[in-house]
Amino acid sequence: MRSRTWLGTLTMLGVVACSAGVLAEDEIALLRVFLKNGASLVSYGEPTRVGDRVVFSMPTASTPNPPLHLVDLPASRVDWDRTDRYGAAVRATRYVQTQAEGDYAALAADLSQSLRDIAMTTDASRRLAIAERSRKELAAWPGSHYNYREEDVRHMVSLLDEAIADLRVAAGVQQFSLTFATFASPLVVAEPFLPPPTLKESIEQVLMASRVVDSATERTVLLRLALADLERDATALPAAWVARTRNETTAAIRVEERIDRSYRDLANWMLGMAKWRARRADVGGVERLPDRIRQLDRELGRRRPEIVQALLATVEAELDSARRLRQDRARFAERAPALRTYRLAIAGPLDRFIRLRPLLEAIKSSAISPELLIGLSRSITEAAEQASTVRPPDELAAPHATLVSALQMASAAAKISVEAVGTGNAARGRDASSAAAGALMLGVRATDDIQAALRPPQLR
Repeated sequence: MRSRTWLGTLTMLGVVACSAGVLAEDEIALLRVFLKNGASLVSYGEPTRVGDRVVFSMPTASTPNPPLHLVDLPASRVDWDRTDRYGAAVRATRYVQTQAEGDYAALAADLSQSLRDIAMTTDASRRLAIAERSRKELAAWPGSHYNYREEDVRHMVSLLDEAIADLRVAAGVQQFSLTFATFASPLVVAEPFLPPPTLKESIEQVLMASRVVDSATERTVLLRLALADLERDATALPAAWVARTRNETTAAIRVEERIDRSYRDLANWMLGMAKWRARRADVGGVERLPDRIRQLDRELGRRRPEIVQALLATVEAELDSARRLRQDRARFAERAPALRTYRLAIAGPLDRFIRLRPLLEAIKSSAISPELLIGLSRSITEAAEQASTVRPPDELAAPHATLVSALQMASAAAKISVEAVGTGNAARGRDASSAAAGALMLGVRATDDIQAALRPPQLR
């Protein structure tokens, strides 16, 4: 026979559940990003993994509110097992320090309410259902709360199991469920906490980060940052370490600067060569440049892959331009006889329009003498008639039609201007000015388009 009833068991469980308090929130803890070489870098807050990269904020000083530098590393250099274990340990510790007791108090309050509901319920089946639901929630709680107060929760579950057994008898349940959740704390490999970095360690952290980042620009920034911190806090650091670290960091910066100059010279040389050969449609010459770039990169130690990749992409673009230019020039050569014939036929009207542009400008501004107008009208009319008889190649049909329209409009402007001067009609003078302006606009555009089409193709 049991020593106590389900009501006595639940009363004892209520006493256990009510022993909860709340702790104050603590400061944000520092995390660590462990590298595969065994070293670690401090992360202020959670590191973020984006594709094959990991990004985190690294404090560069040991002050309470340290300056932060965003570090971007290849994810392949990170020991994720240690990093995740350490992060889980820090999060669990912070949870215990800030939120755990409050969550436990809420759990206890929920359980106490369930016990009151059981005590006030007269229906035996309903009491049993409340108890079993509470038991399930209680058993699952440690697993989602970093196993906080697991022993206390285990004890409460055991007391609730006793009460449930009695409630089953009271409810007339003959079969007993064996599916209750059991405790199975996961096996966790402990990752020891590391203390916050000292002033000296903060500088060493920056230098370590400079050795593992794969961006040359980022590497130089970190080296300069470490050197600046070193100079700023030199009096608070061991003198011998300061002297040695200063020399090593300065030498590393000089090496990076020398490599930068070498690759900058390589890029300028190869890019200039690619553009020069592309302008000459030298496809074969441009095609040989990537192999030359890779050879020079090997000789330099393959120290700037981002520069080489960008340079190879630019050379590839120049190669495409060279190929297009060669095709354009081949088509131009095929059309050369027809273009030559057109050039000779249209030379007169084009030259006439170019020479008469100042007179059209004068009509536009209403500042031309009557003597000039008579010769201008006749000359432009002849040019328009001559251009109308020329049959252009298909690719020049549009600009040729524009030129003919410009010459016809210019002829009309001259005739209207003669009329305006002869009659003193100001309105006709404004009509002549508008016609001259339109003729100039169309003629300049047609002249430029025709001359451009008659020149061999060039890269812009």
